[in-house]
Amino acid sequence: MISQMQEQHENPKREWSLQDFEIGKPLGKGKFGRVYLAREVKSKYIVALKVIFKEQMEKYRIHHQLRREMEIQTSLRHPNILRLYGWFHDSERIFLILEYAHGGELYRELRKKSYLSEKQAATYISNLTQALAYCHEKHVIHRDIKPENLLLDHEGRLKIADFGWSVQSRSKRHTMCGTLDYLAPEMVQNKAHDYAVDNWTLGILCYEFLYGVPPFEAESQNDTFKKIVEVDLSFPSTHSVSAEAKDIISRLLVKDSSKRLSLQKILEHPWIIKNADPSGSSNMIK
Repeated sequence: MISQMQEQHENPKREWSLQDFEIGKPLGKGKFGRVYLAREVKSKYIVALKVIFKEQMEKYRIHHQLRREMEIQTSLRHPNILRLYGWFHDSERIFLILEYAHGGELYRELRKKSYLSEKQAATYISNLTQALAYCHEKHVIHRDIKPENLLLDHEGRLKIADFGWSVQSRSKRHTMCGTLDYLAPEMVQNKAHDYAVDNWTLGILCYEFLYGVPPFEAESQNDTFKKIVEVDLSFPSTHSVSAEAKDIISRLLVKDSSKRLSLQKILEHPWIIKNADPSGSSNMIK
């Protein structure tokens, strides 16, 4: 059934409309619209339908950003990246036809558990690293990897879901963007940045998966900025985390972007080799 959806999307003459879908329950609400469970009438294939209101796009002037997001996500084909099958619009709304991730947001799982096991954390970091390596090969920098932008499928496999701040470029960028706790030092200092900002974020996420909070979280924005720039990193003794896990975090959260662990080195790191499930499924992990 998925092949039918892909074939129909990849047929340039195919034009979607709301009549092609049976709309189900709401899955979530964002700043610019809502996401609904939906079923494509002909194939019976289940998708997520993201509805964006044109009025909101006008208000926040996100036309260019949305177009770029759609172009980038449509071009990506990777098991750990959420598919964007196609889109259509009416007078008031734009509809994005997205792969449905049955497991929902990783953010929700993390809040529920407080922190993850090393096996779960390593599996997610391995998934993410492989997806980002694929993106970087295509000159795509994500720039906003965080738990809210990561979804889980029915097997617990991680999917990068939001490409709102992504850019496709071979040159360094200067736009400060993303989410405060996950920003790399070069971004905080308004310096030019490249793919290495995604490597930094992997270090932030690895820490957050294992400790339940991002490493530079502080009471004020200025304090967070200061901690990021100084790489004021400490490992609390709230519970036991292995030396290997701390090593991979310390080698990613490096101020000099050229000295951060490469994506290939992450996958070769003893902590990943020892803990990550090769299937990529967190449901397999007890």
